[in-house]
Amino acid sequence: MAKLGFGIIGCGVIGPLHAKGIAASQDADLVAACDIVEEKAKALADGYDGTPDVYTDYQEMLKRDDLDVVCLCTPSGMHAEMGIACADAGKHVLSEKPIDVKLDAIDALIDACKRGNVKLGCIFQRRTRKVSHVVREAVQSGRLGQMVVGDAYLKYYRSPEYYQSADWRATWKWDGGGALMNQGVHGIDLLLWLMGPVKTVTAHAAHLVRDIEVEDTAVAILTYENGAFGVIEATTSIHPGLPSRHELHGDRGTIIIEESKILRWAIMDEEHEPPEIEREAPKTGAFADPKAISGLGHKLQIQDMANAVNEDRDPLVPGEEARRAVELILAIYRSSEAGQTVSLPLTD
Repeated sequence: MAKLGFGIIGCGVIGPLHAKGIAASQDADLVAACDIVEEKAKALADGYDGTPDVYTDYQEMLKRDDLDVVCLCTPSGMHAEMGIACADAGKHVLSEKPIDVKLDAIDALIDACKRGNVKLGCIFQRRTRKVSHVVREAVQSGRLGQMVVGDAYLKYYRSPEYYQSADWRATWKWDGGGALMNQGVHGIDLLLWLMGPVKTVTAHAAHLVRDIEVEDTAVAILTYENGAFGVIEATTSIHPGLPSRHELHGDRGTIIIEESKILRWAIMDEEHEPPEIEREAPKTGAFADPKAISGLGHKLQIQDMANAVNEDRDPLVPGEEARRAVELILAIYRSSEAGQTVSLPLTD
C-alpha cells in the first residue's frame, strides 16, 4: 500500500512534532508544509528527511492530488475554518487540541467531514498512554464499584514571556481561553474519558496574576451523569508547575495517577497492583516548560490516523469526542460569568 501524503498547516512550536511523527510512520510521508511565515515552513521542511514542498497559502496546498491528510497546527480558533476547507477538498483532518473553541464551529467541521466522507481526528495524546487504558478499564468494568469522586488537578506554569511570544496567545478569539482551553484541555479530555459525561458544573475562572484577556486560574465543581462528584483545578500562574494529577474514587477502590505514573492503586479484594505500570512521578514536563513535550503521543496518533484512513475506521479521538472537552470548558466559563450552576449539554 502506498504511503499517505501528509501536509502540515502551522509550522511553529507544535508543527515539528507532527513532522517527526510522520517521519516515524511507515504509512505516511510529509509532502507539504504551510505557514504564513515562509521561513517557518522552510525550517520545518528542511528538518524533514524528504522533500516536502513549502507554501504560505494553505488553499494552494490543498490543490495537491498527493495530499491525503492535513495536520492542523495553527491557533485553536482557526481549526474549524481550515478543517472545513480541507474536508471540502477531500482531505482527511487531524487537528491539534482543542478541535476549535466554539461549539457551532466544531459542529460545522464535523458536518463537513461527514459530508466529504473524510476522517476527522484530534490530538489528545494522553489517551495513547498505557496507564490511561488500564485505569479506564478498571473504572468502566466496575472494579472501583460505584464511582463517588473524580478529580483533575492541572497546575501549569507559564511565564509572562510565554504569553508575549505570539499575539494570538491568551486571546478569546484565537486561543479560546487560557489555563483550561489551552493547557488544561488535555487533562479534562482524559477526565471525561475515564469518568464519563458531566451533568452540571459550578465554577470560578479569572486572570489572577497574568496580564491577559483569559483565565490563568479556574476551579469547578462537577456532578457527573453517573452520580459522582468531582473537582477541576486548573492554573498557569503558579510556580513551579506540577505534574497533572487525576484522582478517581469509588466505594470499592481508589486510583491516583500523575501524568503517566500511578501513585495509588487500592482496590478491595485485589491483592496485586498492575505490575506493568510505572510508579515514579515525573519531575519535569510540559506542565513546567511548554517546549518539554514528548513526541511519543503525536507519533502514536499520527500512525493511528494513517491506520484509520487505510482501515476505514474512526481515529482514536474522533471529532464528536474531541467536542466534549470544549463543551465542558465553555460550561465552566459560562458558570463563572453568570455566577450560577450550568447544566450540560449546552443548548445555545
